[in-house]
Amino acid sequence: MTSPHPQSHPRAAIILAAGQGTRMKSPLPKVLHPVGGRAMLDHAIDAAEAMGCERIVVVVGSHSPEVRAHVEKRLGADSIAVQDPPLGTGHAVRAAEAVLGDFVGHVVVTYGDVPLLKAADIEPVFADAHEGVTVIGFEARDPGAYGRLILDGDDLLAITEAKEASADVLAVTACNSGVMAAPVSLLFDLLAEVRNDNAKGEYYLTDVVELARKRGAPTRAVFAAEDSVMGVNAQGELAQAEALFQKTQREHFLAQGVTMSAPDTVHFAWDTDIGAGTTIEPFVVFGPGARVAEGARIRSFSHIEGAKIARGAEVGPYARLRPGADLGEGVKIGNFVEVKNVRMDAGAKANHLAYLGDGHVGAKANIGAGTIFCNYDGFFKHRTTVGEGAFVGSNASLVAPVTIGAGAMVGSGSVVTKDVAPGDLALARGQQTTKPGWAARFMETMRAKKAAKSQ
Repeated sequence: MTSPHPQSHPRAAIILAAGQGTRMKSPLPKVLHPVGGRAMLDHAIDAAEAMGCERIVVVVGSHSPEVRAHVEKRLGADSIAVQDPPLGTGHAVRAAEAVLGDFVGHVVVTYGDVPLLKAADIEPVFADAHEGVTVIGFEARDPGAYGRLILDGDDLLAITEAKEASADVLAVTACNSGVMAAPVSLLFDLLAEVRNDNAKGEYYLTDVVELARKRGAPTRAVFAAEDSVMGVNAQGELAQAEALFQKTQREHFLAQGVTMSAPDTVHFAWDTDIGAGTTIEPFVVFGPGARVAEGARIRSFSHIEGAKIARGAEVGPYARLRPGADLGEGVKIGNFVEVKNVRMDAGAKANHLAYLGDGHVGAKANIGAGTIFCNYDGFFKHRTTVGEGAFVGSNASLVAPVTIGAGAMVGSGSVVTKDVAPGDLALARGQQTTKPGWAARFMETMRAKKAAKSQ
């Protein structure tokens, strides 16, 4: 993905993801916790790619092999730098120096636990081919322990940590997000001068601002919304980030012409795609990979993930579409129906209490209530094919691999293990036997026994 703005210099990104995340109290590494169904680290990588960064380096810790494996899978092993031991943010950025190698251009430092920061928020740090150090600041509702930005217009005079600030500085609401950009050679030259003579014995990235000013290099600040630069360090903050993400998604889809009577009850994933004119009823959840065309209707309490829904289709209530579900125009999936890896052509219906897994349902075919595609034999998955215009009666079990031909019928309660030719009727159930008067005689006998026992 390329940057939406012309680039006068090549760009790189260093994403810091080496923190241990102990406050999350979770076996899952902090940066792999999802927001909108996507790992926070992937959100940071997405932003870097959207800015047109030629190189992306993720700094990981030796304590989190899962994070390393995640980065290798997405970006490759040559995009990983290891910080070991952790000695502060400045030390973490220096760990990326060797990996960037002979890269010439501008580099931005971002964080793997800031999932709401988008390319558009970061882009201003590259404006006007700035040859000094630029940081992203924000106006804090409650500045608290944030580092304060001491400004003269856009010029950044200093970053003062709250614990070292005077009362006047503590009154400043312009705060440091931690995101910083500079020419790559300048940044690493300045980091080489950073010292760790502080209470924690760490190398702080923020020290490069003072060092840059001593050199006469320009330092400035640009601003983003506070919510955009929100970091996640604990489960409560993760929930807050998710809520902010969902709020943005809901506002986006409402503006795009999607009807939601109770938008606060609808949950979206990072890549949900919904066409205008679609109606979404309350309490619907979209997992990753959902694509909904114009004019569809998603009814209450449905869960949709990895599925495609065509124009005019209706899903739910209480339906589940799993990855590979592909619904054609006008398809109807009703209450308590689950569809997985099945293509359903235009006008096909499964209105009640069915499981359709691994197969194809032809146009205008009808799948009766309680029907099951028996797709798994304990070792392998197999496909079921139902032809165009076929009718499958209630409580039928179609044991895959099996094909029901076009226009064929399957009688209710049948267990079908062999193909059914087009136009044929398949019956696979025990023959009904009727014994005249048996029930009446049985009831009379049992009532007499019960009456005798009660005397």
